[in-house]
Amino acid sequence: MVKKVGISLVPLGVLVVLFFLFFPLYTVLRITTTKEGRAVLCAEMAEEEEFTLSFIHSVNKRPVRDTLRVEGNHLLIVKSRYDSFGAGMPETSTENGTLQFDRDGWLVWMVNRPVPEVNLFVGRVANHSLSLKGREIALADLAEPGTSLSIRTRKASLFEIWKGRYLR
Repeated sequence: MVKKVGISLVPLGVLVVLFFLFFPLYTVLRITTTKEGRAVLCAEMAEEEEFTLSFIHSVNKRPVRDTLRVEGNHLLIVKSRYDSFGAGMPETSTENGTLQFDRDGWLVWMVNRPVPEVNLFVGRVANHSLSLKGREIALADLAEPGTSLSIRTRKASLFEIWKGRYLR
């Protein structure tokens, strides 16, 4: 009698399942408190998916909308949209970006600048909000005004996404 020698597919299948379940393959946007590193919001993101950070400018008290895009392991600041000039707001095109007007008469500063993360303090008057996945999220609902937050991308496993409170 001849015994057949073969590789059992069960252990291989288990390894494949464990790999896809626990290996960080998925890009997520993660907002954490800068001081403690506590996650206040996480969202599964597709490559080149955009989101908007909106706030009221501290000097001229007018709205500003910054559009950001997920680009691999970093963020890309795509553009800022505002309706009037104020301290720190571009007034003309430069080597750092192009200023143009959109159809609504708003100023659009096209910058396309990669950054590893965006850090900000949750404003007491700025009314910071995040437009993400069809939702509008007030940052003051995530952290006390005055709290420093960090917004960045990272890789997460499917298990982390399932067990956490990730927006989809």
